[in-house]
Amino acid sequence: MHSARRLTFGDIIREHRRSFPEGVALVDGDVRLTWPQLDERTNRLAGALTDAGVGSGDRILWLGQNSFRIWELLGAAAKVGAMVCPGYWRWAAPEMAFAVEDFDPKVVVWQDEEIGDTVAKARAELGSDHRALWLRHDSEGADSYESFLASGSPEDPGAEVDPDAALLVIYTAAISGRQSGSMLSHRNLLAMGASAAWMGDIGTETSFLGAGPMFHIGNYQFWGVPAFVHGGKNVVVRRVVAEELLPLLAAEQCTHAYLMPPTIAQLVALNREAGHDLSHLRASVAARLWEGTVPTDQSRFTRNGGGMGRGYGQTEVTGFAVTGAYGGSGTGNAGRPGPFSAVRVLDGTGQECAVGEAGEICVRGDLVHLGYWNRPEINEERFRFGWWHTTDLGRREPDGTISFLGTTTRMLKSAAENIFPAEVENCIESHPAVKEAAVIGVPNERWAQDVKAVVVLQPGAEPVTAADVIEHCRARIASYKKPKTVEFVDALPRTKDYAKDYEVLDERFGGGGYPGGDTLGAGR
Repeated sequence: MHSARRLTFGDIIREHRRSFPEGVALVDGDVRLTWPQLDERTNRLAGALTDAGVGSGDRILWLGQNSFRIWELLGAAAKVGAMVCPGYWRWAAPEMAFAVEDFDPKVVVWQDEEIGDTVAKARAELGSDHRALWLRHDSEGADSYESFLASGSPEDPGAEVDPDAALLVIYTAAISGRQSGSMLSHRNLLAMGASAAWMGDIGTETSFLGAGPMFHIGNYQFWGVPAFVHGGKNVVVRRVVAEELLPLLAAEQCTHAYLMPPTIAQLVALNREAGHDLSHLRASVAARLWEGTVPTDQSRFTRNGGGMGRGYGQTEVTGFAVTGAYGGSGTGNAGRPGPFSAVRVLDGTGQECAVGEAGEICVRGDLVHLGYWNRPEINEERFRFGWWHTTDLGRREPDGTISFLGTTTRMLKSAAENIFPAEVENCIESHPAVKEAAVIGVPNERWAQDVKAVVVLQPGAEPVTAADVIEHCRARIASYKKPKTVEFVDALPRTKDYAKDYEVLDERFGGGGYPGGDTLGAGR
């Protein structure tokens, strides 16, 4: 029996089936699903998952590129109390195997095209001990996703599901040298859907082009979940190909899009010749960059105009917890907390820092995640004093806004990707000829930063080249994390506490451009 005071992500689909019987929920290539069709398909999928022994607290892992089926899995899991992790399709085989072992899913949905070889290597590394049900989504017939879904009953499972249970899990935060799965609940996603929708003027008329990766919180906040929650349309693309996106933006009359600046530049250049009508695009965070291709009518801008271009967040607070959309931009480079979050800048004893004094940004509220999957010790540490500790430095300004100052644990940024030095260093140091390594970020005008490794070799080791180190990383971690350049030194500089002295390395090798300051999307 459902409680009258509880609402889940699955209830959104149930309600939209009735409220928008002809509304289109999802578009993906030739697939167009109305809300009633999505409700039935998620019922069938939920039934099939139940028959396969998947229930409350169980886990489903997706190993593939963007697809409408990720939304279906979220809807089905929401109806049975399970959780879904959209894994990173660019993971190397060891990373993929680690995720399977760590997340311990009962069902793995995988893609053969482009990543089939990597999946096969990961499964070989796992051996026969892991007995998950593996379903291929880009095929038909036995052991396929569609065959599995079709086997389920179209009846609603009617299970009682806790809105504070985990639903979406995103692997992030490799601060300690291994990634961790941030668990986002139904309540987290619905609160984010409501607050972000207000910022982006999202409604039933919204048509969102989800070109961002679905393993990344940004694609959900800007504006996938807000559109979903408000009965809008999500247009899913497998990956970013500018020549394919341009006609799709026009054909689906997209009002919002998640696009990176290099892709926007390509689209602008292409449209000078193609001449597609893009007047329906609203000036969202990305679309404001489309000079000459969007309306200049201020009423079609997102709330607060340029204020929305400021913000601070991370996956663990379901996207942006602080933005310039609330109360105006102000002095701080991040803005103010929204209606579902509270922020304090705390010192090491848990006391609030004085205005103008730097401390750790800490968050409380409906946007704060449940913690990391299977990381009890880290969770205990990060939730101390009754606040979520972001590990980021900030300052409260006299006008009440927040300034993001940098990370307490170093992080690099390449395009939209976060890179944690410890993870890359661990990989490099696994090379038998390497004694130790330090990773810094060097500025890149287009991509923010490039990864540079500073390496000390074992005494008497066989000669190793920069190309050897890079190739060693390419085989073990996602390609974007590998160093672009490598410097060999006799010893790493050390602080008085014998830690690696990254400031000295930055000065010597040109490091800089780290996330922070007055930049779009400060934080992680």
